[in-house]
Amino acid sequence: MVIKIGITGGIGSGKSVVSRLLEMMGIPVYVSDIEAKRITHTNEVIRRELCTLVGPDVFQNGELNRPLLASYLFGDSQHAKEVNAIIHPQVKEDFRQWTLRKGDIGIVGMESAILLEAGFKEEVDFVVMVYAPLEVRVVRAMKRDHSSKELIMKRIEAQMSDEIKRNRADFVIVNDDETPLIPQVLTFISLLSKNNHYLCFAKK
Repeated sequence: MVIKIGITGGIGSGKSVVSRLLEMMGIPVYVSDIEAKRITHTNEVIRRELCTLVGPDVFQNGELNRPLLASYLFGDSQHAKEVNAIIHPQVKEDFRQWTLRKGDIGIVGMESAILLEAGFKEEVDFVVMVYAPLEVRVVRAMKRDHSSKELIMKRIEAQMSDEIKRNRADFVIVNDDETPLIPQVLTFISLLSKNNHYLCFAKK
């Protein structure tokens, strides 16, 4: 039985760092943001439904017309829900197929900033929240994205709060640049490997 871990956290929390650590330990991680972009270009269901929703010009010369899609998304608060309703089910199915292709590997991960919002939680056995203090997240995101503090704060405020994520997570990893990260990841993986009966408890 493959154990599936969902890795989530807000902007600048360090989800990708945790994912890379897991991969170094031999645990493959499905990065939903990257894969969603890939299948948006290649999945015929998504292409057809986006064309119906937004218009045929949403794809030009086989490529996604990002400015047009962005214009549609920001045009109405309901539009994002409509687009997500097209893309998210296909991402879920792609993750299922990806997991099957991994065979009897034991543990796999799924990284997603919107794991809870998108309904991806139902695809995994455990949710791991990567937590960092707000000020740390802001500095990281500003440096990474070459963006202003104001823009980063707007993005953070648009996301689900850390408090809600903490309440819905099965395990919290603190990534505050002070607390050692690797021991926390090892502790969590050791817990899963040695206590598979915990799966039944976590899914209730």
